[in-house]
Amino acid sequence: MADKRGNGSGKLSRSLYEHELRRLQTELVRLQEWVRVEGARLVVVFEGRDAAGKGSTIKRVTEYLNPRVARIVALPRPTERERTQWYFQRYAEHLPAAGEMVLFDRSWYNRAGVERVMGFCTPAEHQRFLRQCPVFERMLVEDGILLRKYWFSVSDEVQEQRFRRRLEDPARRWKLSPMDLESLTRWEEYSRAKDEMFVHTDIAESPWYVVESDDKRRARLNMIAHLLATVPYHEIAPPALDIPARPAATGYQRPPRDLQTYVPDHAARLEP
Repeated sequence: MADKRGNGSGKLSRSLYEHELRRLQTELVRLQEWVRVEGARLVVVFEGRDAAGKGSTIKRVTEYLNPRVARIVALPRPTERERTQWYFQRYAEHLPAAGEMVLFDRSWYNRAGVERVMGFCTPAEHQRFLRQCPVFERMLVEDGILLRKYWFSVSDEVQEQRFRRRLEDPARRWKLSPMDLESLTRWEEYSRAKDEMFVHTDIAESPWYVVESDDKRRARLNMIAHLLATVPYHEIAPPALDIPARPAATGYQRPPRDLQTYVPDHAARLEP
């Protein structure tokens, strides 16, 4: 049963999730082919609090896509030179050309969130961003770019739980930084910054779409389904392919194995 925000009650089962995810990922491949053949330009912005599920959703979106068509952009801290540029300049450099999809794992909205809360920009720079961002995005849309913006919303309790799991997991420990932990103590500041950002940048030409992400499985399916529903793509017929018959051997002989260096069979040591 869904609540008024469109969210179901309870945890989504793994079997149901995996079945629907596979179907949606197949549709994403069709979307990719439409983008490539029709020369469309698609930008998808992923924003939200730390540990809200942005990265894992991007991973599922791109799992079966061609990296030459679908690129992930996750920019590091700006260099000293980039700090002197127009703020949007280094992001504009990564916008798609015809036939490309670009997924921003965080984007120009850093200025409205972490930079604003942590004091990495001045109040004047923050206000300038709020004035210029809608203009920038209207220019992108007017030029024909398909722009979709998703905000992944997570509760404070679930965020803390995910931080603790990261802290205890050696494979994911790198995803936790001191700045991430500080976001726990600045929860309300981030909330106010996000609310102000929405007031200025939730515009008709490029609205924000909020993804409830306490349940990661549900969030991934909801986000992908929504993206597919908002892009007017259609299936592109694939070229006719046939596996050719292997030609008859002409006497080639493989060089002796001891002339090459092979990777040790680590897997063999795992066998009983």
